[in-house]
Amino acid sequence: MTRTFIAEVTCAAVLSVFLSMPAAAEAPGEAATMAVNPLRNAYFGDLHLHTTYSLDAWIFYGTRVTPDDAYRFAKGETVQYLGQPVKRRQPLDFLAVTDHSENIGVMNELDDPDSTISHSDFGKSFAQALAPITQPDGSRNRLSQIQTGLPAMVRKFIGFGSADKKNRIPEPLQSSSAPTWQREIEAANHNYQPGRFTTFIAYEWSSAPNGSNLHRNIIFRGDTAPSPFTALDSQKPEDLWAWLEQIRKEGYEALAIPHNPNFSSGLMYDWVDSEGRPIDEAYAERRALNEPLSEIGQIKGVSETYPLLSPEDELANFEVLADPRVKGSQAGSYLRDALGRGLVLQRMVGANPFKLGFVGGSDLHSGLSVSAQADYGGSQGVVNLGGGQPTAQEAATLLGAGKFDLQFDLETSSGKLTGAWAESNTRESIYAALRRRETFATSGTELKFRFFGGWGLDTRLQHHKNWVAAAYAHGAPMGSDLPARPASAKAPRFAVWAVKDPNSGNLDRLQVIKVWEAGGQQHEEVFDVAWSGPRKIDPRTGKLPPVGDTVDLETGTYTNTIGAAELQAVWQDPQFDARQSAAYYLRTLEIPTPRWPTLLAIHHHLLLPKDMPATEQQRGWSSPIWYSAPGQPAGK
Repeated sequence: MTRTFIAEVTCAAVLSVFLSMPAAAEAPGEAATMAVNPLRNAYFGDLHLHTTYSLDAWIFYGTRVTPDDAYRFAKGETVQYLGQPVKRRQPLDFLAVTDHSENIGVMNELDDPDSTISHSDFGKSFAQALAPITQPDGSRNRLSQIQTGLPAMVRKFIGFGSADKKNRIPEPLQSSSAPTWQREIEAANHNYQPGRFTTFIAYEWSSAPNGSNLHRNIIFRGDTAPSPFTALDSQKPEDLWAWLEQIRKEGYEALAIPHNPNFSSGLMYDWVDSEGRPIDEAYAERRALNEPLSEIGQIKGVSETYPLLSPEDELANFEVLADPRVKGSQAGSYLRDALGRGLVLQRMVGANPFKLGFVGGSDLHSGLSVSAQADYGGSQGVVNLGGGQPTAQEAATLLGAGKFDLQFDLETSSGKLTGAWAESNTRESIYAALRRRETFATSGTELKFRFFGGWGLDTRLQHHKNWVAAAYAHGAPMGSDLPARPASAKAPRFAVWAVKDPNSGNLDRLQVIKVWEAGGQQHEEVFDVAWSGPRKIDPRTGKLPPVGDTVDLETGTYTNTIGAAELQAVWQDPQFDARQSAAYYLRTLEIPTPRWPTLLAIHHHLLLPKDMPATEQQRGWSSPIWYSAPGQPAGK
């Protein structure tokens, strides 16, 4: 084990080249100075957000935020939200609005009394059904939804979430989707500012066979996109991939990112395809090409792993959220398990279908992407800003002090973020990072970390001035394969480095999680490789003592008197066996800070929710680095 205590920030050599390039949102003749760093910068964004154009956002929450509002809020502009001006506490670097493609932009047309749907019998009946739960500002009353059975009503009217998957919206009204998609494209292009703020044309394909969530977010690289392939066209991922392959031939580059898989009933990373046939080499290669990434977390839980799947990992219970509506196996629904399955399949069929980089998203349906605990409103459809801030009575109800206990909402959390190591803040550069999987995810804070693997990395690598350049030259970054193993190399070494978010807690520790295959079985182990303070690994348990906790539950504040601003190490796998294929990823933990229910309770002078953690350790996950045993192809 390697332990380091860092007092000074290690500085990588920054090689910057300046280019002049017109910014999309600037007046003609104006130009933005764009920095390009060959050693890559960390850019933060959200790849999963819904606006008023998503059918469920408008129906269940009354969301009126448009894609244009969403982009402007994300880049730090002030927008109107439920009658009040709001501004993101810290701008994002990039954003993809991913409205559901199924009936996109149809139902929110009921906000326009002159629209075709408003004059239709269908529209009038639906508006009348929503009236009792619609508040003066247009939002929906959460408790009234529960009492009136809104989800059942929606299934009856339009088929959303119904077992037969039929679209019950009258066909003449469905035509609203075509101009809505063009408005989505226009909003993304209008708000794109190369070098300052990147937007992606995107949408969500919403397949949910038997209630199991198999959604994918489709991200386009360029400034045009064809009409979406929807789950009304097909519920099968294989058909989605066929469409992606076809549009690539037509000049549209895009990839699919599986939705947070914890509600997939074990189907997202199953051993079989949609027809129940065992995965073969062709399927594995096709999936790896079309889906190089997966969402590891969002407001509805984190899908790194599950306590029953990782019983030796004492930190496996982070933001685990179980949807009572979804019944099925946890295996196949979490990403650490998927990594192991991929290694087993690589040996069996010659290719790895689950060679996945990690990204984070919010999946908020408010149209506003927030990732700070203090800004999360305890619901998929509202944020704790402006007119979305709950009253004391609403807070009491949400926290379980009133008549209803909204346990599911209490277990949700703030939006997650994607970090991308890219040369510049442009579509081309960030999309390339997504494609090569040089990405990481965080639980909402902007902590930064690097992860390199190699066979001869200097044990004091980070102490050298140009260590990042050396790591790229002699190793492999997160998301890629280890270089070919020299005959003399005994085991791979991994360089880990992390620096805290200036606006969040200090760092607790860095861990390398190893997943490997042996004899057709998957295995895993967690290694503490760098940590703060004078702690030591307990030789009896092999565990590192907790970092401590400075959170004041009376005020909701904490201090950075524990932890470290920066951690680094070079770690060598002590159990390496060249015959066993493996995947390694970095997990970075902060010191404890308060969760959103704690902050909400303190603000309204309410009791803290029962049986809920008052604090949690924000964290991040790097995309893995893979090692393929001799005779096994590294895969795509």
